[in-house]
Amino acid sequence: MTTLRPSRKPPKPSACWTPSKSQGIPLTFRLENARLGHPGQVVFTSLSLTIADGEKVALLGPSGAGKSTLLAALRQQQEVRCAWCPQTGDLVPMLSVFHNLYMGALPRNRTLTNLRNLIWPSAREKASVGELARELGLQDKLFTSVDQLSGGQAQRVALGRALYTQRPVLLADEPVSSLDEHQGLDLLQRALARHPTAVVALHDRELALQCCDRIIGLGEGRILLDAPASTLTLSDLDTLYQ
Repeated sequence: MTTLRPSRKPPKPSACWTPSKSQGIPLTFRLENARLGHPGQVVFTSLSLTIADGEKVALLGPSGAGKSTLLAALRQQQEVRCAWCPQTGDLVPMLSVFHNLYMGALPRNRTLTNLRNLIWPSAREKASVGELARELGLQDKLFTSVDQLSGGQAQRVALGRALYTQRPVLLADEPVSSLDEHQGLDLLQRALARHPTAVVALHDRELALQCCDRIIGLGEGRILLDAPASTLTLSDLDTLYQ
């Protein structure tokens, strides 16, 4: 297990927990000495990380630690395989829940099929999207415009749209932060069950331990913690925020 390093010591190279090294599991993501950031701001100067197929990984760390930056870099590596749920949601507010959920299917359908279903949805798509809405607890909001929803309902739509892409890898940035703990746990477990591999940025440490099998803690421009969730406690994770 990789343990937390005291935050006041100079940065050291991270010995990340990577089962793929010893077990020969194919990798979904690999970063080697990557320089990551935004225009005018470097967040990570030299980040090395591998994530194997089949892993469910939680990214933890205080605001500004680089969780969103890391997710964006991972998405660039495997965009066509990734179901993407950004923190901002990026919904179309004047359109209905149905239409926003259906947008997850746009990449896999032909243009004419998409136009038809956005204007005059087929019975099959109504049933398919309706079933997903039921799982999300939004069955009575299916043709309500997103701008009429609460923050928690809109967040469920954003995650549902990612699920409707039907891709094998889930990348999600704080996907259940506006839900209560019971709704958040139920929805996150449903989302993870649909994807063989997932990397999820979370602020709820208990939720991360319950739902994910690997925890990566970020801070100070590097990986501070990388360990199996089964070996960690909440107090271990609290150190990330001190």
